[in-house]
Amino acid sequence: MSTIKNHVQLIGHIGQEPVITNLESGKKVARFSLATNEYYKNAQGEKQTVTDWHTIVAWGRVAEIIEKFASKGKEVGVIGKLKSRTYENKEGNQVKAVEIEVNEILLLDKKPATKE
Repeated sequence: MSTIKNHVQLIGHIGQEPVITNLESGKKVARFSLATNEYYKNAQGEKQTVTDWHTIVAWGRVAEIIEKFASKGKEVGVIGKLKSRTYENKEGNQVKAVEIEVNEILLLDKKPATKE
């Protein structure tokens, strides 16, 4: 039962090039946005799309995989958990951020291209 607590699975497209940060500890962290789409038909029978954007964060080995193989527009599946944090922005206001901390990523494009 504990494996379904705070469990997130998403399939979507990477919205912009992942940002990779190398920490002083030697660990890597990757951040990117992920777009997921839902489809429905409106009252007139026309297909409609609703896009949600999610902030993705990955550490260590998963961040290394993202650095090598993931890029803007690629379709990926992610598994992780929701994390929330509060920080102060440049204007001095408190901002609450909800992110998905990924512990698995699946590259879904037919031909994953390596970055050079």
